[in-house]
This record gives sequence, structure tokens and C-alpha cells, in this order.
Amino acid sequence: MANGDQIKALLRAYRDSDESQLLTLALQIAAGEAKAGHGRLAEDIRKLVDDMKLRGATVVPNRHPIPMAQPKGELADLVSVTYPDARLEDMVLTPALNTRLSRVLSEQRQAARLRDNGLEPRRRLLFVGPPGTGKTLAAAALASELSLPLFTLRLEALFTRYMGEAAAKLRLLFDNISAVRGVYLFDEFDAIGQQRGTDNDVGEIRRILNSFLQMIEQDRSHSVLVAATNHPAMLDQALFRRFDEVLRFHLPRPIDVVELIGARLRNRARDLPLARLAEFAQGLSFADVQRACEDALKWALLSGRDEVQEADIRQALQERQQDRRTFGGEEH
Repeated sequence: MANGDQIKALLRAYRDSDESQLLTLALQIAAGEAKAGHGRLAEDIRKLVDDMKLRGATVVPNRHPIPMAQPKGELADLVSVTYPDARLEDMVLTPALNTRLSRVLSEQRQAARLRDNGLEPRRRLLFVGPPGTGKTLAAAALASELSLPLFTLRLEALFTRYMGEAAAKLRLLFDNISAVRGVYLFDEFDAIGQQRGTDNDVGEIRRILNSFLQMIEQDRSHSVLVAATNHPAMLDQALFRRFDEVLRFHLPRPIDVVELIGARLRNRARDLPLARLAEFAQGLSFADVQRACEDALKWALLSGRDEVQEADIRQALQERQQDRRTFGGEEH
């Protein structure tokens, strides 16, 4: 039977959502039972482990991660931590992008099986695309689907408060990446990843980039690293070799707009001419369309109506178009 230390280790693995450790401990217990002459029990445990690997299930599917202490000291100035509840299935994605993100999830969920065969799961991801196309939301969805915390790097702290000490702060961050499994988001990554040798090349930024290249090359953690940028052409070419996947996010197509409006206004609108409304969303991002739907819902409710009318959503989309022409878009 499992001893006290093994039981405590199993509970810690469960607490930390460490599937690899949990399955390893289960196999150790099975080996112990086999030596004790409990062959049938040992075989049952092994079959359960194999079934978990084949199903690709996380330790506890769909559960909210248990909150951990917020980063303290210098690390608190560098990163913020959240526990998202976004789901990949709720995002409007192209089939190709959905397939590639789902593949990342599948590999992460079956990481132990891959490593047992000398393979590493995809975990270094570069998201590129215009503002508002879902890059940040996709990172949050990955964290939620894997029951992991989402750590977001505050680039302004790296540059303003720690000028001259950025490499040391990056080392502190990568130490945390190794110590605490999570999804780590480097948003607006072009701020530290821009090409060396350009007219805008600043010595401090070049040192930060060199440090990042070295640290990501040495990183052997089980965390997922996500870098997101609106300007992939600005990135140093050496960066692309450090990522397992480069995933491209695009502005929504008319069919995507139809799907998004239909999903967001489900049960709050009937017989909307979605194809015609999609024409008013041309050039808008997913975030713009999402906000327009929310605006239309607010107007309907504050007007004493339970249902959104065509005029509501059309006006909301037109206002977003005007805002975009005036101010540009923001990443969501």
C-alpha cells in the first residue's frame, strides 16, 4: 500500500496540477504493490495511468487553479498574476488557428507521455497579429484550460524602474518560470525583441534581448511561454528559432463576425440580418465587435427592451468604426 510520504506527494501534485508528477507517483505505487505480491492492483493502477495519458485529461479537468501567493518583492514589480476562466471553445478562431492551439493543449496535457518517449511538448509560443484579434485572450484561455495561473510581464517596470538592471530582473523572472509552473505572457514583445543593428537600436534594449535569448535557450521548465506582438517585422530574426510555434491572428472575416454576433447576442435577438450587419464590421477587430455587441445589449436593456434590434447593433458597429478611425484599436 502507498505510504504516508507517497500520499502527501500525491496530494501536492494534485494541488499543483502537476500531472507528470502525479502519474509518476502512481506508477511508483504500482511498482510497490507488484513487489508486495498485489499484481492485480498494480496492473489496475497502470491501466488507469495509461487511460489518463490516452485521454489527455488534466489532473483535474476544468477546475479553477488554487490561488497561490501573489509575487512579492522585486518580482511583484515585474509581473501580475491572474486566474482566468476563458475557454478556447468560446473564442471565434479560424479552423487552422483553433487546430494549432488545441494541439498545444493536447501536448501539454500529455506531456508526461511525450517526455517518456524523449519528446518535449510545445510550450514556447509567439502570437503575432493586429491589435484586438485575440492574442491576449488566447493566452488566458491556455492558462484556464490547463488550470494554471497567468503571469503577465510588466514591460514598463523593466525599462523605467530598472534601467541598467534589466538582465538581473529577467533572471529573477526566469527563476520564477522554473519554480512555479504557469503561462507567462510577454505582451507587446517587440519592445524588447526588436531587431539589433537598426536605427532604433538602443544599447540597453540590445542587452535585454541578448539576455532573453540566452535565458529562453537555457530554460528547461514546464511552464508555457507566450510572446505577443502587433509588429512581427520588428522582431530580431534570432527570436523565431527560439519558439516552437508562431501563431498568426487575423482580423475577423465576415463569417467570423456573423458567428461572434450570433454567439454574443444569443437569446437576446431574433431574426437579425447577420450577413448584412457583418458589412458594417469590415476592418474591425474581434474586440471591437465584442464591445459593439455589449453596447447594443446595454441600449436595449436601458430602453426597456429584452431584445436587441438591428438598429442597435448597426449603430454600435458604426460608432466603433468611428472610434477606430479617430483613435485606432487596443489589444484584447
